[in-house]
Amino acid sequence: MQQKFKYFIVIMIFSLVAISCHEDLNQSPIDPDSFTEQDVFSNATEAQSALAKLYASFALTGQQGPAGQADIQDIDEGFSQYSRMLFNLNELTTDHAVVGWGDAGLPDLHGMYWSSSNDFSEAMYYRLAQEVSFCNSFIDNASILSDTEVTSYIAEARFLRAFTYYNLMDLYGSVPLVTSVTTELPSQATRTELFNFIETELLEIETLLKDSGSNEYGRVDKVAAWALLSKLYLNAEVWTGATKYTESVTYSNKVMTSSYIINTTDANGNGSAYDELFLADNNTNGAQNEFIFALNFDGLRSQTYGGSTFIVHAAIGGSMNATDFGVNGGWGGLRTTKNLVNKFDVDVAALNNNLGTQSDWGLVGDATLNSWNGPDMEMFETATNVFSIYATLNTGEMKFRFNEDWGNNYGDDNNDGSLEAGGANIPVTSAGTYFITLDLNNATYTITPFVGDSRGMFYKDGQTLEIEEIPTFENGYAVTKFKNIDSSGNQGSDAAGDFVDTDLPLLRVAEIYLNYAEATLRGGGGDLSLAVTKINELRERAYGNTSGNISSGDLTLDFVLDERSRELYWEGQRRTDLVRYNYFTSDTYLWPFKGDTKDGSGVDDYRNIFPLPNNIITTNPNLIQNTGY
Repeated sequence: MQQKFKYFIVIMIFSLVAISCHEDLNQSPIDPDSFTEQDVFSNATEAQSALAKLYASFALTGQQGPAGQADIQDIDEGFSQYSRMLFNLNELTTDHAVVGWGDAGLPDLHGMYWSSSNDFSEAMYYRLAQEVSFCNSFIDNASILSDTEVTSYIAEARFLRAFTYYNLMDLYGSVPLVTSVTTELPSQATRTELFNFIETELLEIETLLKDSGSNEYGRVDKVAAWALLSKLYLNAEVWTGATKYTESVTYSNKVMTSSYIINTTDANGNGSAYDELFLADNNTNGAQNEFIFALNFDGLRSQTYGGSTFIVHAAIGGSMNATDFGVNGGWGGLRTTKNLVNKFDVDVAALNNNLGTQSDWGLVGDATLNSWNGPDMEMFETATNVFSIYATLNTGEMKFRFNEDWGNNYGDDNNDGSLEAGGANIPVTSAGTYFITLDLNNATYTITPFVGDSRGMFYKDGQTLEIEEIPTFENGYAVTKFKNIDSSGNQGSDAAGDFVDTDLPLLRVAEIYLNYAEATLRGGGGDLSLAVTKINELRERAYGNTSGNISSGDLTLDFVLDERSRELYWEGQRRTDLVRYNYFTSDTYLWPFKGDTKDGSGVDDYRNIFPLPNNIITTNPNLIQNTGY
């Protein structure tokens, strides 16, 4: 049953097909096929087929797939897919991503010098405008049916329309607000008017949508409305000037007490339950319990050059082996900046402070910070005669020494984990961070590589952390977060390796945890202790233990922003977050090639939103272009 709707989107009735939405948000879908609206909306079963098109329009790009009968003209069909455009506008413009391709308008995004004729910001507007048209047509036509089930279908369509307007308001500011099929040129709604419409819609439909977890996988229920309200209220101050953090706390809490939970099933047995969220079987491996709203992909039945196919292929290049990712090759484009990578740096001092009381036992040797001359790296007593330390070591050798006195030291003559007084030097064969224990009760020791935050998934071989030239793939670490491999290590359903099965979450529980924490810190009246608990749930999943846990004193707004980066990178959230913190355009926070300079620079704050497409300004005299464009 969970798969039914996923496959339904590609056998849908083509009743709501629209040509390019270049004219405005008043586009009326037309029907080039012989199947009429009367046929489509003759009963609830047929209406469900039309509803499938509304979901499919976020995942796919036309009527044929992966290309050939595009819903939107005048741009490469693969480029125009919704989540690919969301990545371009909300990730590529930030510290999370760069792309080496030189397609007209694409380098402008990371350099933050786009114009009002940028192909990619235009394509996203048209994609969203089309979805509004599809939703309006569905709502108008389905309203004539008396079937009880159709009430929830209409509520789903209203949610999708509200979600679409959420995107339009966030990305473009003031846009036309159209809620029915019309041929009249619409007026421009303010951001506050759009906000109020979205809020009203979501509050009205929350009781009309199906109960938590009771809908088919791939379709929304009332928890999706709560989750979107949580996001809406979190950003209210940016969009309307009015704070609604208390409301964000309220609706975040509703989500957190629903049937949706963060995934804690380590289906592939690698020590972390985070990577399962981005594997080819994330609709069944436990991740689906975290996904409140996701775009569904299938390498055989729903093919597109956007979606997860784009995000997997485009991130592979250099010396990377494409078969490790379940595809037949890389497109050599996407990487990330050092800003994201550095957010996963291990804070060794913080880890050690949580171990216990500092002792006189320490590490000495050329593998340590101070080599053989000391001072030694002092360990911490974690139990009687048991000492531990997190240490960043070089390749070399080391020993254990008491109070920096060579008269009391231990080594390992046989390199077998047992200690001998004055024994041989202990080899460290690879540089890295380790967790080291010394147990004097039974004269043993351990040196274990410390993995840290498993959410930081990067490919570094042959790649440089610093980016000297964006077009060169080897500049910048590659991201390995998304794969077309399932939890058992098998490739996705497309044996040729062209298209990817991995679903992409748009709303998931982990984000709501972060919303709750931030809204609480911003004065929303939440429980700080609960916020810390929820953040630690995410960090325990990431670390595989409690070593990364924080206390209430660690929970600051900037910490939450960094945690959002660590948890949600490449999921289409980053620009919105940086705008909310006033870091997107300002020189307060810089990253490589922000403002088209190597070390980064601030840009004019009008770039917090994108321009309306020139075509719609030309064709609709009711509209005014955004300031600066």
